[in-house]
Amino acid sequence: MNESMKIVREHYNQSVEYEWSRIDGRPEFLLTCRMLDRYVKSGDKVLDIGGGPGRYTFYLAERGCELTLFDFSEENIKFAKNRSKDLNLPVKAICGDAREVDKHVTGQFDHVLLMGPMYHLLEERDRVLSVNSALTLLKPGGILFVAFISMSGGLVFMLREAPEQFAEPHEERFLIPLVAGENFAGSAFTEAFFINQNKVLPFMEQFNLEKLHLFGQEGVLAPNEENFMAQTPEVKDALLSISEKLYEKPEFLSWSEHLVYVGKK
Repeated sequence: MNESMKIVREHYNQSVEYEWSRIDGRPEFLLTCRMLDRYVKSGDKVLDIGGGPGRYTFYLAERGCELTLFDFSEENIKFAKNRSKDLNLPVKAICGDAREVDKHVTGQFDHVLLMGPMYHLLEERDRVLSVNSALTLLKPGGILFVAFISMSGGLVFMLREAPEQFAEPHEERFLIPLVAGENFAGSAFTEAFFINQNKVLPFMEQFNLEKLHLFGQEGVLAPNEENFMAQTPEVKDALLSISEKLYEKPEFLSWSEHLVYVGKK
């Protein structure tokens, strides 16, 4: 295991509770669940690769799906196993590297979620390995969901949470590729990979998939997420509904921090 992956594993081993609660009730989770609900039905077999402590795993398990969670962090897997017992939901939880998930998991799945590994695999060859390994476990006709952190998402986050960073000289390492329309791979919240939104589809075109969607997980709500959280349930639902109508439009992809490619094998 190289040094960057050790850093990533340690980061997630130390932030299990944060990762469990981070997206609870927030646009990223709620809008992604709306997309998942279009395709994932009760009784389906789902493999969640890089799913952290299992927020999407348990969302789908509670809806009658057969879930396997595969994650790099031992502490995330421990958390998921304990939660599986507490909820009496038969979730399988396996620890391992997304680049070789097909060596640790057997069987064929109706859907595979790869919503995490692309955030931290700094080399393109490793991202390709991860997608190919996931596809090995996906049934013909099955649906693959692949999430990325976008470069514009990094910008949205900095503008919203840490505008002072724009005055820090070391942030040029991110801002220069941002302006140039390139990707960034290196030290961020941990070792992380950010992709230019226009490079997602060219990357995914190398795989034998039919593109169904490319959408922003937060829709248009990421820049004002805390304002969203302060609204009444009625207003939140209206904001989610307009975001769902806009979240595949190319001109609004840059409003989101995360992008998800949905493809059919």
